[in-house]
This record gives sequence, structure tokens and C-alpha cells, in this order.
Amino acid sequence: MRVLYHLPLSPPCRKVRLALAEKRIPFELRTERVWERRDEFLALNPAATVPVLQEESGLVIADSYAICEYLDEAYPDMPLLGRTHAERAEVRRLIAWFDGKFGAEVTRNLFYEKQMKRVLGRGHPDAGALRAGYANLRPHLEYLGWLAETRSWLAGQNLTLADLAAAAHLASLDYIGDVDWTVSEAAKDWYARVKSRPSFRPILADRVSGEPPPPHYADPDF
Repeated sequence: MRVLYHLPLSPPCRKVRLALAEKRIPFELRTERVWERRDEFLALNPAATVPVLQEESGLVIADSYAICEYLDEAYPDMPLLGRTHAERAEVRRLIAWFDGKFGAEVTRNLFYEKQMKRVLGRGHPDAGALRAGYANLRPHLEYLGWLAETRSWLAGQNLTLADLAAAAHLASLDYIGDVDWTVSEAAKDWYARVKSRPSFRPILADRVSGEPPPPHYADPDF
């Protein structure tokens, strides 16, 4: 059985989990506490980061983008990176937007400060970072809403990895109650469609001991 080393609330890990599920590729999840720096895990990925996918053949792939590119090439029946050159370019642009720009301006300022700092024992959240994260979230939600209003899915006519990347970040922020869904009804409707998909059920079932999500988190209809 192929194995995905992950952390439950990590957006990059969730993106890969969603991609595997959308492609109906069976896999086993193993939680990897990367801060423990296990020798066995470092042998798989010296960078000590997740996600890491280990195929049944022994092939090991680290980094969420590299894993998703590999999955789309190795298992092309359900393409997630687009069907035309133009769509593939737009999918890649939006993945870079959410994993890069959104990740730096919003996820790191909110999810890292409120969730990961505690796990890593790095002190209390920085108030300035939290303010920046909340301020940055609004224009990102408005942009996502515009995409959802003008297209069937974020990158065009089909569900793609762009949708999965955006949903992975928002699901992690939604778990800690940090998404103001009143900012954009279109963004909320798009997210409801994504989290209603069968691939999203394991994501909505994630729980962190002592930190339950808000009541609407696992409700596909909010």
C-alpha cells in the first residue's frame, strides 16, 4: 500500500489527500510529527517536511506540488492540472496564488500563529501577524468569489488542483474558526460545493485533541 506521511491540518498535506481521493487512488495515512526528526523519516525526506508520498514500488516523492504533478502524470484518468495548455497554465497560476501568496499573507499569519506555534512550543501568537492575516483574508476571499462567479470552477469549466489547493487552505482556517464567510457569498457557495464532494469527507472528519472545530465545519451546507 502506498503511504502518505502528513499532518492532519496541514494545507499542503490536505491538497495531496484531496488529489489522491479525487483520482480514487488508495493510500494509507501516517501522521508524521516532523519536529521529532525521526531518522527513518529523514532518510525519506532530509528536509523533514510533509507531505511525503511513498509508492508501493519504493519511490519517494516530497513536496505537495511535486507529488501532485507526479500523480497527474502517473494517473491521468482524472486530470487535475487541466485539459488544455491554457487551462494548465491557469491552474498552475492559481496553485501558486493559493500556496504562495495566500499561504504567506493569510495561512502563515493565522494558522501557523494560532495552531503550529503551540504544537512546536514557540510561544504565543503574534498579535501583529494575526491582524495582518485577518486584513489579508478579506481581499483573497473577494478574489476567490469573483473567480467562482465568473467560472464553473476556479480555473475554468472543470474541477482542478486549483480548487483543491484553495479549499485545503480554507478548510484548515475554517477548522480554527478564522474564515468570515459573510465576506463573499460566492466564495461560500463554491466552498460548499467542494466540501460536499466525497473526497472531502476525510478532511471534515479530522479532529485535533482538545481543539474541536466550530459546529459548521463538517456541515456541507454550513
